[in-house]
Amino acid sequence: MDVLVLGGSGVDTIVYVPELPLPFADTHMVPAIETRAGQTGDFLAVGLHALGLRTHHLDMIGDDHEGDLVRALHRDRGVPLTEVPLPSGTRRAVNLVGPDGRRLSLYDSTRTRDADRLPKDAVRALAGAARHVHVSISHPCAHTLPLLGEADVTISTDLHDWDGVNPYHEPFALAADLVFVSVAALRDPERTMRGIAERGRARVVVATAGADGAYQLVDGELTHIPAVTPDARVVDSNGAGDAFAAGYLFGHLLGESPRRCGLYGAIAGAHACTVPATLHDPIRRDDLLARAAKAAP
Repeated sequence: MDVLVLGGSGVDTIVYVPELPLPFADTHMVPAIETRAGQTGDFLAVGLHALGLRTHHLDMIGDDHEGDLVRALHRDRGVPLTEVPLPSGTRRAVNLVGPDGRRLSLYDSTRTRDADRLPKDAVRALAGAARHVHVSISHPCAHTLPLLGEADVTISTDLHDWDGVNPYHEPFALAADLVFVSVAALRDPERTMRGIAERGRARVVVATAGADGAYQLVDGELTHIPAVTPDARVVDSNGAGDAFAAGYLFGHLLGESPRRCGLYGAIAGAHACTVPATLHDPIRRDDLLARAAKAAP
């Protein structure tokens, strides 16, 4: 396979609210509330598959209705899924989405326990068959990092809204060759990016900045990745970061230049912002390449 995605499966309940932050009130009338499969690992696996990369997903999933939704998503999209029982039930979150597409995620922290582990044999076997492994920052995946370090495979991870201080994220940041992080909670993004590169094995660190584009540090050189204007109205930012990572990894695994990888990521992320969170419609390979050909100077 091209990419093994570890972790990050789950189910989100999407609530479109009149504004964020949501004013206190006894009741708010909102559009239809929908629950659908798809958290960071699911979005990335489906996005990579849509770009033509042979992708496999390994994670812990509950024997419950929410787990059935996750299984159905992978089955319907043709993404192979190796599942391990999660006794506490499939991971869940409630996402509040404002009119401008901004999101506030309320993550159920009870769905992971200290004893949760991905089987070592399964991790070794699947990683050994992959060109690249993307590791979600869920608790069970932390225990796979030493195993992956022994494998002849490149690793990426997404630290999401890390503040640059929380020690939970550090093992992931330092074990990956390619690190994604949002600037949302970073006081000094460049300092954090350089710290990751200096202390770990990362040759590439990418910090996404929403409408301001992104920044990438490659072999010590910091450059800006311009934002791409979406080809339709922005309705939702759910999954935009995962789409960016999928587009960037697509270029990275094809051996494209960092500039080209950044363009692919920006196009994929912009497309995701035009798709309601209740749907799964990642950009396809031909569409990505066509938009990139038009955008490139």
